[in-house]
Amino acid sequence: MTARTLGTLSTAPIGFGAMVLSPGMYGETDDDRGERAVLAALDAGVTMFDTADGYGADGHNERLLGRALAGRRDEVVLATKFGFRIPEGAEAHRFPVGYAFGELAVNAEPKYVRGYAEQSLRNLATDVIDLYYPHFPDPRVPLADTVGAVAELVEAGLVRHLGLSNVTAAQLREAHAVHPVAAVQVQWSMWQPADPALLAAARELGVGLVAWSPLGGGFLTGTVQQLGEGDFRKNLERFDEANLRANNDRYAPVRAIAAELELSPGRLALAWLLHQDDHVVPIPGSRTPAHIADNCAAAAVRLSAADLARVDEALAAFAPAGKGDLLDV
Repeated sequence: MTARTLGTLSTAPIGFGAMVLSPGMYGETDDDRGERAVLAALDAGVTMFDTADGYGADGHNERLLGRALAGRRDEVVLATKFGFRIPEGAEAHRFPVGYAFGELAVNAEPKYVRGYAEQSLRNLATDVIDLYYPHFPDPRVPLADTVGAVAELVEAGLVRHLGLSNVTAAQLREAHAVHPVAAVQVQWSMWQPADPALLAAARELGVGLVAWSPLGGGFLTGTVQQLGEGDFRKNLERFDEANLRANNDRYAPVRAIAAELELSPGRLALAWLLHQDDHVVPIPGSRTPAHIADNCAAAAVRLSAADLARVDEALAAFAPAGKGDLLDV
């Protein structure tokens, strides 16, 4: 896959979101299946793997990724995030989110940042993190202070590039004034537009874009009819039984375009996203090698201006039922 740039960082155009490899995210799974998925992604040409210290219990996701990449570390860009695994005795800084559980808690105080990174390095079995993000801006800590602590890690050689996740345009500018930002991670897909002001700021500053949930939590594959027990997506309004049924009906015109173009709906969704910006890297997650290969094949799809216009017209009428934005409160 032809490389794309995130700031000065180079990576394949389709990454891999590892969150789905931990139990309790998209239903039950096991480590053997997770490690096979990572190897399938490597073999399909993926170079960037995205995880976080808060995915799974006790750093499970990072540790699984570290084991799976043993012996192939030099082939990949390792990206991880911090702030959710709050140290014992540290205060939880809570903020509202648009999911059913109502709030999340982080602590991104500078005094804890090096400890977060050192634990992630142990979990990932590596001596450097290629791209390191505060998972969410801490509502009680100036973002510039958190970024300053990550900048110290860059200077110390523990981190190569700074990223931001779930920020506003103003927050991106604030952070970039402290230390160059390679990438901003943003929820972006056919059924969840990114903030135009944030996209404009990223382009102006030369900051790359990493699209999380680029397949709408799997919905945009056109295969999600119901959810099993233990599936994290049950916390999202768009996946409750009535909304999911309505959304599948409303998505039919886009599925029809995919069929006419001889593409799977998921491949069309990723190809469409890649056409939105030359510096966006979607990070879909999957545990199935065939789905991973299909996701990666989106990088080779070339959509004409007419194709894109037809898709955009169908999306303009899509109007998904239910909240879909994590930060829509």
